[in-house]
Amino acid sequence: MLHFIAKFIFFKVMKWKLEGTFPNLDKCVVIVIPHTHWLDFPLGVIVRKVVNKEIHYVGKKGLFKAPYGWFFRWLGGAPVDRSQKQNMVDAVAQVFEEREVFRFALAPEGTRKKVSALKTGFYYIAKKSNVPIVMVAFDFGKKQVKISEPLWTSDDINKDFRKVREFFKGVKGKIPEYSFG
Repeated sequence: MLHFIAKFIFFKVMKWKLEGTFPNLDKCVVIVIPHTHWLDFPLGVIVRKVVNKEIHYVGKKGLFKAPYGWFFRWLGGAPVDRSQKQNMVDAVAQVFEEREVFRFALAPEGTRKKVSALKTGFYYIAKKSNVPIVMVAFDFGKKQVKISEPLWTSDDINKDFRKVREFFKGVKGKIPEYSFG
């Protein structure tokens, strides 16, 4: 039911388009660019219902305790314990190892402000977890969400990042001047 409501809102009310289909993968790192406004999160919640896939994020373990823990889990959250001095790449890789289905979404810009380079954590998480990267562009300029084919990491990070930059070239965020690129 939520799938149909989300599709109605996305296509009929918001009048957005969807280019590409979300790949049939149980595990992947999903990078969403550009992240320029708080509205990106609710758009992402709608888009995950439109594509009818469970998509997750991680948060510190404390967020998942009562009384609000159920809400963060319902939104696709997965707790990570950072108290043992474990770095984020290892912490998320452990979540990938523990779950049958885990599609980890994040905004690799690391901020909603303008950046010229992406943080690399998503890349190393995908590499360590042996999962592909799925790129998702929230293009407010074209009112379109664009989804890539899976990108498997290679031994050449520069070549892989050129593919990432090319996919997101020209994409405009809600605040265009903060868009990546």
